[in-house]
Amino acid sequence: MIKKEILCIENFHIPRWIELPSIEQYLDQVVKLINSCLTPYIFFNNNYSKEENTLLSKTMINNYVKNNLIEAPIKKQYSKTQIAKLFVICVLKQVYSMQDIKNLIEIALKNSTIENAYDKFCNLFEQALRCTYNKKDFIDNNSSSDNLYLLKSVLLSCSYKIYTQNTISIQNSK
Repeated sequence: MIKKEILCIENFHIPRWIELPSIEQYLDQVVKLINSCLTPYIFFNNNYSKEENTLLSKTMINNYVKNNLIEAPIKKQYSKTQIAKLFVICVLKQVYSMQDIKNLIEIALKNSTIENAYDKFCNLFEQALRCTYNKKDFIDNNSSSDNLYLLKSVLLSCSYKIYTQNTISIQNSK
């Protein structure tokens, strides 16, 4: 059964910057987009109630705005930047606190545009998750900078947690 899950991971894709909606989205649309992209890969756990098993909800987004993790919507609509940050938050919250996530986003954006930082995040997370599920070392020959090494470490920790939770869930469902 785990082999079937590996096949799913091979198809895992987070929309890159250019693939994110070019027009602003309402809250319901943002929740649907992110949950449809991430939930099948991050949350296999059947042991929780529906509410506990939700990766992203309207309430969560409102809390992220209140805690300054993302900017407040303009006219109740969310931009590409806010959507990209929400994808990042949904992955990182598997392991890290909101304050850690806020700090990591700030570090990533110090020396990069949101477009480049987000696309790098997506590429490396997909690679890290595939390597984890395929039981291969994640080797990134380009991690010479401290920030890139930090990102790789962060994403590996998230990948390991997701793999562990999903493996436990699969084992418990047998």
